[in-house]
Amino acid sequence: MKMIGLREIRKKRGFSQLKVAMDLNITREALSYYENGQRCPNLEMLVKLSAYFHTSIHYLITGEEFKK
Repeated sequence: MKMIGLREIRKKRGFSQLKVAMDLNITREALSYYENGQRCPNLEMLVKLSAYFHTSIHYLITGEEFKK
């Protein structure tokens, strides 16, 4: 599954893949795989990404805010 919101929020914040990867202690390639849907992050990584960007997991995956 391609993580549309992950790429969007990273670019909006002006962060490179390398910066985010280094901050989260993963490889740049792993982050690229998450963004392109070549690999799915596990639950622990989803939580870390959500905390890092101060956004919901739903947004990271869909690029949309959760609607009730």
